[in-house]
Amino acid sequence: MFLDQKSILVLVAVAATIFALALMLGTLIFGSPRESDTGANSSISNPSMKNADSSPLAAATSKIAALDVQRLIMESAAAEVIEQEEHRQEEDALKHGDKKLALHLRGALVPGDPNYNPHHHIDDTLDVDDPLNSNQEIFGGEDLGDGDAKGESLAAVRQEKQENLIENMHHQFAQALEHEKLAINSAVKEGVSKLKETAAGVAKKVALRGSITKPETAENLPNYPYMKTLVPVDYDFTKFQPLGGNRFVEYLEGDSPYAITDSLREQSDNLARSRRVHVVNAMKHVWKNYKQYAFGMDELHPISKRGSANWGGMGTTLVDALDTLWLMGMKDEFWDARDWVRDHLSHDSVGDVSGFETTIRSLGGLLSAYDLSGDKVFLEKADDLGAKLFKAYDTPSGLPRGSVNLQSGRAHNMGWNGNSYILAEVGTQQIEYRYLANATGKQDYAKKSEKVFDILDKITPDDGLLFEKLKDEGKGVSFVSSKTSFGACGDSAYEYMIKLWIQGGRKEKMYRKMWDKAMNGLHDQLVQKSKPNGLTYIADRTNGRLDHKMDHLVCFMGGSLALGAYTDPLGIDSSRAKRDLKTAKALTYTCYQMYARTKTGISPEFVQFSGGNDFKVPASAPFYILRPEVVEAFYYLNVLTGDPVYREWGWEVFQSIEKYCKTKYGYGSLHDVNNPLMEPEDRMESFFLAETLKYLYLLFDPDSEIDILKKHVFNTEAHPVKIFDSQG
Repeated sequence: MFLDQKSILVLVAVAATIFALALMLGTLIFGSPRESDTGANSSISNPSMKNADSSPLAAATSKIAALDVQRLIMESAAAEVIEQEEHRQEEDALKHGDKKLALHLRGALVPGDPNYNPHHHIDDTLDVDDPLNSNQEIFGGEDLGDGDAKGESLAAVRQEKQENLIENMHHQFAQALEHEKLAINSAVKEGVSKLKETAAGVAKKVALRGSITKPETAENLPNYPYMKTLVPVDYDFTKFQPLGGNRFVEYLEGDSPYAITDSLREQSDNLARSRRVHVVNAMKHVWKNYKQYAFGMDELHPISKRGSANWGGMGTTLVDALDTLWLMGMKDEFWDARDWVRDHLSHDSVGDVSGFETTIRSLGGLLSAYDLSGDKVFLEKADDLGAKLFKAYDTPSGLPRGSVNLQSGRAHNMGWNGNSYILAEVGTQQIEYRYLANATGKQDYAKKSEKVFDILDKITPDDGLLFEKLKDEGKGVSFVSSKTSFGACGDSAYEYMIKLWIQGGRKEKMYRKMWDKAMNGLHDQLVQKSKPNGLTYIADRTNGRLDHKMDHLVCFMGGSLALGAYTDPLGIDSSRAKRDLKTAKALTYTCYQMYARTKTGISPEFVQFSGGNDFKVPASAPFYILRPEVVEAFYYLNVLTGDPVYREWGWEVFQSIEKYCKTKYGYGSLHDVNNPLMEPEDRMESFFLAETLKYLYLLFDPDSEIDILKKHVFNTEAHPVKIFDSQG
């Protein structure tokens, strides 16, 4: 039986509504395709999140798209029902001879006529003088001639045209629906892209700002949307492509945008364990070749596979990597290296070395190996090295000179530095010597090294910011430089202020006072925002003027600021601690962008904050020497806040290192981080094993014995030792 037009339209509207509801339900259940951990298809390990776009933002836009389709369908169906009714009225008008009314209902009036209907269109075939075209058969018209046969013929034609019109109408309706769907999908995709770029601002204004006084709990924060699948053991790093910058923008200003729940931590830990395996594999790759081609040498060259003694022939890479081997569970390799230390390590014939570098790398490495393993071989060698290095402290002021000859004991400052003392060098030896004093009972190590901070405290400017060069000529010690920097030549002196306070059981108030004073000066004078996106960075200052650059080295401050906040005597909820933690997070986001925005996904030595896109890679420093400071900040913030995003960023960094720095025999530096086709260079610093790989491993190691709040403190070379109150 043939359905009338109204019934068909009603059925179409019902079917369309069901279709729209199905779209909505499918969107809510399955979401949209997402970027996987490997760049290929992947699913979420979190059962409650089917894809990375299952965020409130993505869900909302998906709902909007489906609801818009439903609205358009219903409006179109309603319009067709109205038009069908007008056609019926047109038929009635013709039956009663009211051609004027029929003409109006036909839509044949022109604009300007009070009865003109803009939703109808004039048929191009209508005769202007006879708009009803009474000499032709018209749909909805009446038989104007005589005779039953002619009436029956016109009725048949009318019936056929009615069927054709309905079929055509259905076709046009389907085309219109498809057009609307395509238009909406295109608009939604474009809208989602733009919304993601501004999600941070929206989240702050709509969600976070409104609950700024509430604790950050699952009740008032959305769920974390970036959880990935476990990484397979045969994961192919060569297929990784850097994902680009300007993502995770909700972290830009140092906010905590998502609820950190126990369930989320558990998922993150499971994912981290699957990534941890690959960092161990990286260490095994290096150590295998170091053992075969350069065992006991200071460095392995990762392309030529030769060893070199460029640090005085003290097995620097081996000693620097001891605690990394231990923490990664590579105990066979650790004890093998211990045997070399016991049988072959000697400092007796070593000439001039950097007191600072040898203290943080070799002395720190030996002390950490002793602290972790309890093997006194390491303490004996550390005492021997420390006694030789300590000759550098025999100066009128007590500041240690920069270079010392381990064989003769003579020490001097560097000529290239105008024979002055460098702040970072004199202020970054105390953790090591205090531990050595505590372990050996030789308190002179502690007293002489601590005197440096007594001197610095007395000459600290009112803003707490120290200058990078000092001299001890004439009337005591004074600054001879006008430059303040948290990068090269200044960085780790500030780091040791907070860490010395922690190492001593948080009892020595001078160190904490110096730290807090410096952090006030930092925020008052050096913390800046970039244009146009407002990235947080720490500028240098020379002669009172800011230099808007930031070294990769500065990124250690993300970890140190967070550590200072979580140990603040005023409490983590104090305004000072909140300020420092917020800056730590915002700064670390900037440091992540220094990696993510380059073509290799790896940061240059420093960036210049100028130009139209926040910062640029300067022509003078596009290189990367396997530095650790950014992944160091990721580690501290992940441990302290529990936010899995820092593991996500660290995984991106590690994948880029695997793809662009790995060689047949190790890992090499990059000459230009924006040239992904350039091969690595034949240089691998010992700190790549001691710091970069260690912090990456610890970032992905939820089962670590290291406790940075209660038991351990890291020296600036990432060598952990126990704080004094926690030593057995």
